[in-house]
Amino acid sequence: MNAPIRDLHVSPRSDWTRAEIAALFALSFPELMFRAASVHRAHFDPSEVQTSTLISIKTGGCPEDCGYCSQSSKYDTGLKASKLMEVQAVLADAARAKAAGASRFCMGAAWRNPKDKDLDAVCAMVEGVRELGMETCVTLGMLTPPQAARLKQAGLDYYNHNLDTSPEHYAEVITTRTYQDRLDTLEAVREAGIHVCCGGIVGMGESASDRVGLIHALATLPVHPQSVPINALVPIAGTPQEKAQALGSFDFVRMIAVARITMPKSMVRLSAGREAMSEETQALCFLAGANSIFYGARLLTTPNAEADGDQALFARLGLTVMQAPPRA
Repeated sequence: MNAPIRDLHVSPRSDWTRAEIAALFALSFPELMFRAASVHRAHFDPSEVQTSTLISIKTGGCPEDCGYCSQSSKYDTGLKASKLMEVQAVLADAARAKAAGASRFCMGAAWRNPKDKDLDAVCAMVEGVRELGMETCVTLGMLTPPQAARLKQAGLDYYNHNLDTSPEHYAEVITTRTYQDRLDTLEAVREAGIHVCCGGIVGMGESASDRVGLIHALATLPVHPQSVPINALVPIAGTPQEKAQALGSFDFVRMIAVARITMPKSMVRLSAGREAMSEETQALCFLAGANSIFYGARLLTTPNAEADGDQALFARLGLTVMQAPPRA
């Protein structure tokens, strides 16, 4: 018999075991959904969803070999590399995103790690987006502690650096940087006082045990990521993952639910792959505790659900857009 809901930990803890997480995945779907929804309600308004817009400020030419990525220089994906965008062009995009309803603006650059001189422009972007009243997030690859401190000084709210998959499956997807490299960047970001945005991608040929391992890696970090994006692989022609078999809808919803239970106060973001999901699958994800989405027609270089469609779905589900929190 399943343990009663009162035995479920709803306060953040970083001592989850793989066995405990595997047991959550093994629950019946109704029981898992009930537990996840209960944890969600303990910490959030279940009718609110936070919306973010993501743009690529520097596209392509990345020397990494991430097997899912259109921006790797290792693969022929037909993507043309571009230079870093001008600051004012980025701020114009941010203003449009805010007008469309986004409260967080995320900027991604296809670098292995940024050069110190590149941070001048990125910091100006961060400062400008904050002046618009939006939360800021960037993903620039690996960071050194001084670079993280510089971004904090510019007012950066979130830094995204995903673990992608379990430690065991990682080398099947990426060989040009290690799992520890990623953990080191997360530590630098935490030490600088920047909120961490960190999640992973499912549907890359990983096993059920690997999905347990990814959640375990995230939920046992010294501090839970404040934002946890759960991505469904969008296969890109020309990459090693182009023929990967999609994860089933119920298995994806289980990822959302277990992330919610193990990281109860984190924003759990229903991220890449939404454009291929039915409205019913997305609704189950919201019921399971997802309370953040990317909002807009593209995610860096891949399609995303259209904003008009999201607004219509929210209306049908009775969901409202979460307002950006006041500045500290």
